[in-house]
Amino acid sequence: MTYVVTSDDERPARFGFIVSKQVGSAVVRNTVRRRLKAVCSEALVGVRHGSDVVIRALPSAATADFGELRDEVERCLARRAAA
Repeated sequence: MTYVVTSDDERPARFGFIVSKQVGSAVVRNTVRRRLKAVCSEALVGVRHGSDVVIRALPSAATADFGELRDEVERCLARRAAA
């Protein structure tokens, strides 16, 4: 689930992550967060300047592989925060 707020500021886009205990243990949550950070760093060039993006990881993110997470994040960003 992705939330995006845009402004006219000329600062780089910012990302935040919500990974609740419903996703899994601390190890699983941190793994999901690290994967999401890596995906977002790759996708940063396609996100509009001044955007604040919050990604809420659902419990299914714990069993998704890196490619599935990347595809889902890119789909959401293209729909909501494209440049």
